[in-house]
Amino acid sequence: MAGDADVIVVGGGLAGLVAATEIADAGKRVIVVDQEGEQNLGGQAFWSFGGLFFVDSLEQRRLGIKDSYDLAMQDWHGTAGFDRDEDLWPRRWAEAYLAFAAGEKRDWLRAMGHRVFPVVGWAERGGYDAMGHGNSVPRFHVTWGTGPGIVEPFERRAREAQKKGLLSFRFRHRVDALSVTNGTVDGVSGAILEPSNTERGESSSRNVIGDFSLRAQAVIVASGGIGGNHDLVRQNWPKRLGEPPKRMISGVPAHVDGRMMGITEAAGARLINRDRMWHYVEGIENWNPIWPKHGIRILPGPSSMWFDATGKRLPAPLFPGSDTLGQLQYIQSTGYDYSWFVLTQAIIKKEFALSGSEQNPDLTGKSWLMTARRATNKGAPAPVEAFKDHGIDFVVRDNLDDLVSAMNALTGDNLLKLDEIRTQIEARDRTMANPYVKDAQVMNIHNARKYIGDRLIRTAKPHRILDPAQGPLIAVRLNILTRKTLGGFETDLDSRVFGSNGQIMPGLYAVGEAAGFGGGGMHGYRSLEGTFLGGCLFTGRTAGRAAAKAVG
Repeated sequence: MAGDADVIVVGGGLAGLVAATEIADAGKRVIVVDQEGEQNLGGQAFWSFGGLFFVDSLEQRRLGIKDSYDLAMQDWHGTAGFDRDEDLWPRRWAEAYLAFAAGEKRDWLRAMGHRVFPVVGWAERGGYDAMGHGNSVPRFHVTWGTGPGIVEPFERRAREAQKKGLLSFRFRHRVDALSVTNGTVDGVSGAILEPSNTERGESSSRNVIGDFSLRAQAVIVASGGIGGNHDLVRQNWPKRLGEPPKRMISGVPAHVDGRMMGITEAAGARLINRDRMWHYVEGIENWNPIWPKHGIRILPGPSSMWFDATGKRLPAPLFPGSDTLGQLQYIQSTGYDYSWFVLTQAIIKKEFALSGSEQNPDLTGKSWLMTARRATNKGAPAPVEAFKDHGIDFVVRDNLDDLVSAMNALTGDNLLKLDEIRTQIEARDRTMANPYVKDAQVMNIHNARKYIGDRLIRTAKPHRILDPAQGPLIAVRLNILTRKTLGGFETDLDSRVFGSNGQIMPGLYAVGEAAGFGGGGMHGYRSLEGTFLGGCLFTGRTAGRAAAKAVG
């Protein structure tokens, strides 16, 4: 069949790059179309912390972590909560992805030069029972080089394919429609946007200077989710998480607008689980923003005390790092869109990390010397200290009276009562006299410190919050931060998209966030973390190989 290429990939993020390079490796011609400029190649993955979910990895075994496919499957199902007819393909994708994460994923990446930081992180720890939400063991492997380090192997492969004439890029090409002929998707059309030299992540011009039309035997939609479009987030917000927040900040650039999802659905594709989403509750406004409403997520260790807007401590097991959507549901039930961490300098020094490649120059720059200072510095990592100094959400004082007064002044709500805050903190502090406790959060801290990775770099030595020697006292206002779409286009295990009639749409594939990271939502209701980039890798690889085979 004649055409401009064998396959067209819509979106130059990680999933699109992986799909495109697999197609080119098979000797097929592929065009990557993206509405942004070349400076945004790699999409959201570039900005990420680079966390990847591996099961029973060499890094885990070196740290004495006993993991297995069966344990990971138990954790996944306890977290996902699959309960819908539409969960047939998401379930199958989850099982296939876990086999990948426990199998060839690490070696496949390593063969391309990918490396991970040797200390494995423990995200989404749950705190319910063995069959409930959360990772039973640490599985969060940080890419050495963070987000850019995960993008680099695939960008390199794409450039090599480009030199061979097998891959070409069409930047600043915005797809407005899919072409469907006799029921088969066979191309895209849309507008050519004026060139833009904005920095990566910044909002670019939408001025149109022309139009285009491209034809191929297959189209792969790799356009991402809706996290930059707060109107769409609110429109799809599930009632189970309470009312949608009146105020949110953005963990993704504005071009993550969900527009291509609407276009693909209009062409007949079946979008499922659109009410499933993943937003963080530990968002802070970026004092040096790149995109509109730019927020950063705090990756917290387990020790900060967590209060809602009214000054009530969050109930067990909603501790830092335990259950993201459980925390979101609770916070939204309070009638306010924010909450508070209260902590000490000793805690922030050891336990605060900031999500994002630009917030981790040591890991992103692959500097062992700088990274080692996380364990030896007197202060917190420099980006954290910068937020403490400049961030609008941070309050630093030498005593609790002044801290609570400043917290009330920051919000203007005057909801916090000094005596109530003091009573809760002092009660928690009294438990520090013994190594055995009834306070579930303090139990959690002791449990964390039994893991060498947490003891070394992620969990402060247990101490009293009101001990002046551990100060100053710090409060952080936490905002709702938009991030991921967990639903998406329903796909089979070759990433082929189902139509609204329940039949496969010939020629159409979907990958990454647009496919709910596999099948239309392989995470179900919740994520185990480190699985978003992995879902992009796995779906991109699957679709690229399947499409290359299908086009003959």
